[in-house]
Amino acid sequence: MHAFNGRLYDANDNVRMSRCRERARTQRVSLVPCGEHRRASISSLSGEVRGVGSSGVRPDNRTAGKVSMMLGIRLLGEMEVLRGAERVELPRSKKTRALLAYLATTGRAHRRERLCELLWDVPDDPRGALRWSLSRIRALTQDGETPLIHADRSVIQFNVSSATVDLVSLRDGLDNIETTPIDRLKDAAAAFRGVFLEGLELPEYHEFRSWYVAEREDARALHVRILSALVERMSGEAAMPYARILVQIDPQDEQAWSRLVRLLAQAGRQQEAREQYETANRALRPVGGPKGPLLQAWREAGMASPAPRLTEPPGSEPAPAAPPAAPTRPPARQEIRFCIADDGVRIAYATAGQGTPLVKPANWMTHLEYDWESPVWQHWIRELVRNHRLVRYDERANGLSDWDAPNLTFDTFVRDLEAVVDAAGLERFDMLGVSQGCAIAIAYAVKHPQRVNRLVLYGGYTQGWALRAPEEAARRRALGVLMELGWGQDNPAFRQVFTSLFIPDGSNEQIQWFNDLQRMTISPRNAVRLNEVFGGIDIRPLMAQVRAPTLVLHCRDDNVAPFAEGRLMATTIPGARFVPLESRNHILLEGEPAWQRFVTEMRAFLHDEPT
Repeated sequence: MHAFNGRLYDANDNVRMSRCRERARTQRVSLVPCGEHRRASISSLSGEVRGVGSSGVRPDNRTAGKVSMMLGIRLLGEMEVLRGAERVELPRSKKTRALLAYLATTGRAHRRERLCELLWDVPDDPRGALRWSLSRIRALTQDGETPLIHADRSVIQFNVSSATVDLVSLRDGLDNIETTPIDRLKDAAAAFRGVFLEGLELPEYHEFRSWYVAEREDARALHVRILSALVERMSGEAAMPYARILVQIDPQDEQAWSRLVRLLAQAGRQQEAREQYETANRALRPVGGPKGPLLQAWREAGMASPAPRLTEPPGSEPAPAAPPAAPTRPPARQEIRFCIADDGVRIAYATAGQGTPLVKPANWMTHLEYDWESPVWQHWIRELVRNHRLVRYDERANGLSDWDAPNLTFDTFVRDLEAVVDAAGLERFDMLGVSQGCAIAIAYAVKHPQRVNRLVLYGGYTQGWALRAPEEAARRRALGVLMELGWGQDNPAFRQVFTSLFIPDGSNEQIQWFNDLQRMTISPRNAVRLNEVFGGIDIRPLMAQVRAPTLVLHCRDDNVAPFAEGRLMATTIPGARFVPLESRNHILLEGEPAWQRFVTEMRAFLHDEPT
């Protein structure tokens, strides 16, 4: 279930208001009070607006009256631009449509260089391609209409007084869904014609993909909140269409299934209620089956016959809709959500499994989606969710988190962890640090000793490469130059250098996957920036302040983080236990003896098994 995180939209409201003020300054417009704008925005999704634009600004009186109708941009489903009820023909170029969607959704000014990096490869003459796409966007408006974009030699910005944008209007117009009138909620629900930017994925452009995945998840969460409010506040046949859509959006949401079964039973549709109950059982089996709400709904419905069987008897064939997962794969699903760091950067985090909470601070080059299926990280995830509710996230500037992150410092990494922990609703938990994630875990444990139960630190270091031996610093600076030159190229030879450091004993499949991951999860510029930040990490003054019981594990022949750093970490944390591992891999691979030793030690330390 992609549950909605209320803190995310609280933070976004502040960000949007600051953007509105900036638009007002740059476009000579005056801010409309939030309530007035939001009352107007939901009813204007078809494109016709009386005085108020989709971003909460009103044209200056000197320009009022020149245009009686704004265009409408619809992004929830296949992208459309409407002039009244008439559909405007869009450019055939997917990149041009993607550019318009990005500008319209973000609503802020972007430097031309940034947009070139987002959608065009270097050999394609990005600036020329950007100019061509801008000309196609300008052609969408007619004489007398406000241009969709404003551009100068440096920056490009969507003109917020030129068109309504369905997703932006919904976000800005639904202040408090629980108290919003039902008719407005119905209009909002009708605006969702499909997923955000359906058919406009551009999977080869990883930074754009990271952005639209985040927006798509946000839109999905908003849709779920709207539908849930309608089902809760309506009854009978009127609520049923919205309950049906809810289970289609997330077939593994037990609460949604329980609402549907309850409504069907109340309407006297016993046979359909029974069939939907059985369908829900099959859909929920990959996540452990129904936990209670569905059974409770069945009991409350007062059905005359017993509830259908929740599990098959021994020897029976499993339902074909939910085949058992292969034993080497992680659980069937994870929940990906987004929270906002204190500087406005959006951080992607995921939860999976059940049990005591275990938080894994971000390490370099992760991707919540790709890691879930990868031959390098899959066995880690499977082990960590075995008896735990695992919370992990992508570091800012890579993975599904915002790549456009101006602040890259160790302090911001720690604050990102704080934001994720708060968004996940955790009070006390264990932490597993991997690589530079160890330093972040230690800093957090010192800052919040009351929240950390136990620390497991693997492959970490107390000081970054720039502070170690001169020869290592020189080697890492040379690798930084290599990042700038070859990271984004199709030829994996440059990235192979880094792969050989992280998993020198990897199989061909693992090596190929790790080569590809480097390009998919981070841009060359961000790789260089993060590498420089990691080089300057120094947590030596914090080590003696750690109060949580700590287990430190480190591979003897690790080529990324020297073995001496792990030993130093264990000797300077009070009471820490040190376990050396026999391996050359920085990321332990499934099947090697060091991985089995790691699992045994970690389980015993976290009390998964008796010591």
